[in-house]
Amino acid sequence: MTGSNTGSSSTPGSKATGSRPLPRLDGPGGNGLGGAELVAIGLGALWLLAAAGLYLFGPDDGGLAQWADLITGVLALVLPLAMLWVAASAARSARVMREESEQLQAAIDGLRQTYLTQAQQHAAVAEPSVTKRLEEIAEATRKTETALATFHTSRRDTPARPAIPAAAAEMTAAEQGSLALGTQAEDTAPPLAAEQFIRALNFPETAEDHEGFAALRAALQDRKAAQVIQAAQDVLTLLSQDGIYMDDLRPDMARPEIWRQFGQGARGRAVAALGGVRDRTSLALTAARMKQDPIFRDAAHHFLRRFDQMFADFEAEATDSEISALSDTRTARAFMLLGRVAGTFD
Repeated sequence: MTGSNTGSSSTPGSKATGSRPLPRLDGPGGNGLGGAELVAIGLGALWLLAAAGLYLFGPDDGGLAQWADLITGVLALVLPLAMLWVAASAARSARVMREESEQLQAAIDGLRQTYLTQAQQHAAVAEPSVTKRLEEIAEATRKTETALATFHTSRRDTPARPAIPAAAAEMTAAEQGSLALGTQAEDTAPPLAAEQFIRALNFPETAEDHEGFAALRAALQDRKAAQVIQAAQDVLTLLSQDGIYMDDLRPDMARPEIWRQFGQGARGRAVAALGGVRDRTSLALTAARMKQDPIFRDAAHHFLRRFDQMFADFEAEATDSEISALSDTRTARAFMLLGRVAGTFD
């Protein structure tokens, strides 16, 4: 290899390629012949010359036959030794090749081990994120299975807990039945205070919530308020059949000015903040119910219309604090959920 490095600067191939110099093939290192091979070639050539000279220039008086006998004897003596040397050289070459093969195999094993070590290190670094991702997928799968199971359950089953106390529901139905006969109660009832109206829209918390029942009783004396409360009661009861309760929702609360824009007739993206319900399970269940159940769909649209009409009147006289209080009631949360599913805020 020394000859290749020495002559690399003058080799035309190195200038043409512009990369590492090409090796020269004019020396022993270039053609791959070692000292033993050169000696063997030289002796072979000398032997051929001697034999040719002997046969061409030797005497013709029988001396050639004597030389032939001598040559035959020499060959009989030398050829076995030559064969032994050839066998020894072949064995040596095989041993060298075996050693080089073992070294190459060891280098390959080392590279493989290094690759496996690096792969394990990368896997160890990536394992937490992969585990987290798998947990997220498993959680999403569980939610999907729960939603699918809910879609296929009968909605006539008794809910685990009522959306509103049974006494409040009975009171609402009784008051609505009496209002259907005429409007005399509306004419004689005193004006409904905003605080009582807001309290009625949230419905009583428990059967012992006397203030809530009092507010509900007063609100049912007002015809418009009673219509909204009845519509809200219907949708809350239907939603509870799918396990959707307003107390479980934690919507993003919109500012009072956004509510005022809605009360003044704004729709679409201008009031998109009102659709603050982010619970994907509740949204998916409600959307599926809207598509599959015509009774629920009619009740939901009826409630949205009643709430729209009620809030248009309420916003004109309500303060910002009263609007904020109303937006935190069960009725307002039902409006946020159903309005987002129905596309009111799109």
